[in-house]
Amino acid sequence: MDETTTQQAEGQPADDTAAPEAKVHESWRPGATEDVDPRSITQEEGEPLIGDIVDALRTVFDPEIPVNVYDLGLIYAIDSRKDGSVKIEMTLTAPGCPVAEEIPIWIRDAVATVETTTDIEVEIVWDPPWDPSMMSDYAKIELGMY
Repeated sequence: MDETTTQQAEGQPADDTAAPEAKVHESWRPGATEDVDPRSITQEEGEPLIGDIVDALRTVFDPEIPVNVYDLGLIYAIDSRKDGSVKIEMTLTAPGCPVAEEIPIWIRDAVATVETTTDIEVEIVWDPPWDPSMMSDYAKIELGMY
């Protein structure tokens, strides 16, 4: 059986005009695209809105730095799925952070307030390592770093 026959047997068109597969969830990586408002991201019906998740994240503050975790640049990725589940990848300002075990719980609890969320997973990652250049302009102004 050649490739064309295999594609047709699987219900796929034999030419290259196939429609792109629909996304089943939306991913948001702050800073990946300059100046994109998370509220402008188009999502499928039922997905928790990225903009609402970002708003919830902005209510969680690092207890040692008077700036929220989102504007500190600690959030590396937000994945929102049609089933209402949300996965957040984040980091900490330092591996020895005294509230390293509590911050993911605070984030999970804040995001749980967003309409249509069902299951929230928060994963701490260390790559890339956090540095002050990852902070938003708002955070830099708040901390007098401008």
